[in-house]
Amino acid sequence: MPVGTAFHERTMALCESLNYREWSGYYTVGVYEMHHEHEYNAIRNSAALIDISPLFKYRVTGRDATRFVNRVISRDIQKVSVDQVIYCCWCDPDGKVIDDGTITRLGENDYRWTAADPSLRWFQQNSLGLDVKIDDISEQTAALALQGPTSGKLLHAVADANISNLKYFRVTHGKIAGVPVDISRTGYTGDLGFEIWMPWKDAVRVWDKLMNEGEIFDIHPAGMVALDIARIEAGLILIEVDYTSSKKAQIESQRYTPAEIGLGKLVDLKKETFVGRDALAAQEKSGSERSLVGLEINWNEVEALYDKMGMAPQVPSMASRTAVPVYRNGRHVGKATSITWSPTLKKMIALASVERDHSSVGSTLQMEMTVESVRHTVSAKIVSMPFFNPPRKTAVPTV
Repeated sequence: MPVGTAFHERTMALCESLNYREWSGYYTVGVYEMHHEHEYNAIRNSAALIDISPLFKYRVTGRDATRFVNRVISRDIQKVSVDQVIYCCWCDPDGKVIDDGTITRLGENDYRWTAADPSLRWFQQNSLGLDVKIDDISEQTAALALQGPTSGKLLHAVADANISNLKYFRVTHGKIAGVPVDISRTGYTGDLGFEIWMPWKDAVRVWDKLMNEGEIFDIHPAGMVALDIARIEAGLILIEVDYTSSKKAQIESQRYTPAEIGLGKLVDLKKETFVGRDALAAQEKSGSERSLVGLEINWNEVEALYDKMGMAPQVPSMASRTAVPVYRNGRHVGKATSITWSPTLKKMIALASVERDHSSVGSTLQMEMTVESVRHTVSAKIVSMPFFNPPRKTAVPTV
C-alpha cells in the first residue's frame, strides 16, 4: 500500500476531502478541499504549494558523469552550464521515448536527474565502461513546487538565497528555516514558479516556514486535480496519459518518438552518439507519422448537444485522462488524450495525438463526446500551444 511523503503529516491534516491518489507508491493529495477551485486559483493568481516528492530522483557523479548523461539523453549536456536545468527525454535504441524529466547540472560532473518512472536499471545498463556513480536519492530528497504570481515575493521573504536574479531554468542554493535547499526556476504549471529540493528528514521545517510566512501572499496547498488542469493549459505532457513509455508499450502504435509528442526540439543530432540516435536521424529524413496538437473545442456545439437532451451544459469538474477518438471528415485520425475546461481561458481544451497530415494549426477536426450515454462529435480547432503562456512564466521574478 502507499506510504506518506516527507510532508504527509502536514498534507494529511490539511486534506479535508480525504481525496488521495497513489503516485509512485506514495499518498498524494488529489484535492484538499471538496473542490479544487481555490487551489487552481492559487496557481494562477497567488501562490500554490504542491508536494512533488514522489518524483524519482537520481544523483549522477563521477569522472565520466557528463559522458554518461550525454550517452543517454537526446540533448547535448555539454551546452549546459553549472546551475542550469534542462528538460529532456531519453529513448530506447529504436528512438522511442522511455521517459522525460529534468536534469540539473550541480557541478562539472554532478547532476540531479528527475524521472516519472523508475529509471535506475536503464541508467546502470547504459553506464557500463564508465567511471560514474548513480544513486537513487528518491527517498532522501523531498521536493516542493511553489507556483504562482506571488511565489517569487514569498521566496524572497523566507529564503536565504539569491532569488532576485534567478533566471528561468536556473538553480540557486541557500537555506529556508535553516535547512539547506536548492531552488530552481522550474515547474509544471506554465506559470511563474519554483521547485525546492531539500533533505527528506528536514522537509517539514521548510513546509512550515513557507505556509506560515506565506499567508500574506495568499498561499494555498494544491493537489493533483488543480495541477492537472494547469499543466494542460501549459501544453505539458504526462507519461502514460499523453504518451506511453516504450518500456510499457504493448503494440507498436503505443510507442512514440520525441517529435510525435512535441519534444522534437529536444533532439540534438549534431552531438556525439546517444541511445536511439541512428533511428531518430532516419526519422528526421522521413518525418514523423504523428504530431502533438492543441485542440480548442467548439463550446456552442457542446451546449447544443446538452440542449437537445433538455439539460444545461456540463462543464467537466476535473481534467479527463481518458482518450477519445478524433476524426476529420468522418475518418479517424487520432485521439484526444488530456481534456479539460480552462477556468482562465473560459474554453474547453485538449491535448491530442493526430496524424501528421491533419495536424496543421487552424485545421478543424471532430472530437468524440458522450452525452447521456450517446456518442456524438463536436468540432475542435487546432490551435498553437501552449494555450496559456503568461510573460511572467519566464521573466526574472520581481521581489
